[in-house]
Amino acid sequence: MQAIFETGFDIIYLSTVITLGILLIRKSKGMKQYLLYGVMAVILGSGDAFHLVPRAVALCTSGLENYTAALGTGKMITSITMTVFYVLLYYVWRARYQVSGKHGITIAVWILSASRIILCLMPQNEWISADAPLSWGIYRNIPFTILGMLIIVIFYRSAKEKEDRLFRWLWLTVLLSFSCYLPVVLFADAIPAVGMLMIPKTCAYVWTVAIGYHAMKKETGQ
Repeated sequence: MQAIFETGFDIIYLSTVITLGILLIRKSKGMKQYLLYGVMAVILGSGDAFHLVPRAVALCTSGLENYTAALGTGKMITSITMTVFYVLLYYVWRARYQVSGKHGITIAVWILSASRIILCLMPQNEWISADAPLSWGIYRNIPFTILGMLIIVIFYRSAKEKEDRLFRWLWLTVLLSFSCYLPVVLFADAIPAVGMLMIPKTCAYVWTVAIGYHAMKKETGQ
């Protein structure tokens, strides 16, 4: 039952975000924010596929324990592409609200993103081990969480100041995704049921992409 449900859910998720991303790219009509949004969505789906596809194969065949290396490698790739996702979302914010200057925020975004990626690439993560250390799961998520909080704050403030109804809930989608993701990082190994939070986390990412697609349709009249 888990294999059927989880595989079906993942297929719907990946096909939805990648399709919406491609549509955003094709229909952006030279609007930088929606071109970035489309690339962001495609990277999100493509990166997650490196982890979700091996997981689906494992669940439908001989089990997760026999795909440790593939799952670990996919998880590492997903961790990096998710970081790129938030960097692009930052530039969506700059393009949408015509932000100039704010070099301090830009520097912070790049330092946090680079730190996260470097930490993800460290061999101490033991990605392909069945007993990867929790400590490194925490280390690599510290800059990632700070980056996420920064994205939440800037989108919340800008949408409120500009009375931007189309993007008024984007900050909430990011908050929800992190609220579901962090407990999984901290507790899923000890309490496997906590892993179920990845479902609402995934839904939050679909909501993030859907906000951009809906806004593009409204603003371009498509």
